[in-house]
Amino acid sequence: MKFIDSIKERAKQDLRTIVLPESEDKRTYEAAETVLKEGIANLIIIGKTEDIEKNSAGFDISKATFVDPAHFDKMPAYVSKLVELRQKKGMTADQASNLLLHNYSYFGVMMVKMGAADGMVSGACHSTADTLRPSLQILKTKPGTKLVSSFFVMIVPDCEYGNHGTFIFSDCGLEQNPDPEKLAAIAGTTAESFKALVGAEPRVALLSHSTKGSASHDDVTKVVEATKIAKETYPDLCLDGELQLDAAIVPEIGAKKAPDSNVAGMANVLIFPDLDAGNIGYKLVQRLAKAEAYGPVTQGIAKPVNDLSRGCSANDIVGVIAITAVQCQMNK
Repeated sequence: MKFIDSIKERAKQDLRTIVLPESEDKRTYEAAETVLKEGIANLIIIGKTEDIEKNSAGFDISKATFVDPAHFDKMPAYVSKLVELRQKKGMTADQASNLLLHNYSYFGVMMVKMGAADGMVSGACHSTADTLRPSLQILKTKPGTKLVSSFFVMIVPDCEYGNHGTFIFSDCGLEQNPDPEKLAAIAGTTAESFKALVGAEPRVALLSHSTKGSASHDDVTKVVEATKIAKETYPDLCLDGELQLDAAIVPEIGAKKAPDSNVAGMANVLIFPDLDAGNIGYKLVQRLAKAEAYGPVTQGIAKPVNDLSRGCSANDIVGVIAITAVQCQMNK
């Protein structure tokens, strides 16, 4: 069974409620129609009634729940809670009310906070910052989490590498230039995400332009230090670095460049040294190898809130909704 099909089946076993705040984007409705038809999740769509009717024309979304913040009977409680959460930052009741009425991302995250929804998916027409800022301000990080990071699930067709062509790339959407400690934490958290979503043992490669000392540079040193920290922090994890991409995933090259590595040539979790490398890497694979790319999926937020690439398709949104629903199941 394909990865995304297995995720959909898992989502159907214990339906969760996902809120979609981007009611101005037609891709939202195309995705919502599929999600509701296949029974992947319950959906809440936020927006003005007239806007939803206009933008959803031609799509059957009758099974969704529609919420207009301007006519929401629980708004006073939401405003009060937001003030409580942000009062140290100077948030007033008027500011909270204005934010919740006009910024659907904040309203959607508050629905998750207040238990009206289990998770949220946004970002098709908003930046990552606009999607994740309210999540970090309102939901905050999961207890015991060192930082919030993100990943893409990459499904590469006709590929013998990774886990039958399935990989997780991280961080491709959030941490700009993680230091060794952060890079190590990203490696550990991403390995957990791989095991939980893919259901296979993670083999983690910390990537570099160098393999085992073949080049010398501060950027290489960062990955070497991160690998050392990660091995000490996660001693049971199959993890290694620094590895070039070909040494990480191609068996014969891994055997030649890093013969003593327990990961070289077999990696299925790829940790990029910075956001530039990660973002460029996933988009190259997506466009040139025609891979399915689901994400950026966040890890480390107290409740699941996931971002979308603004270049996503409706099918991409369906996939991220299914992944979010499964994350919600695991977030009990």
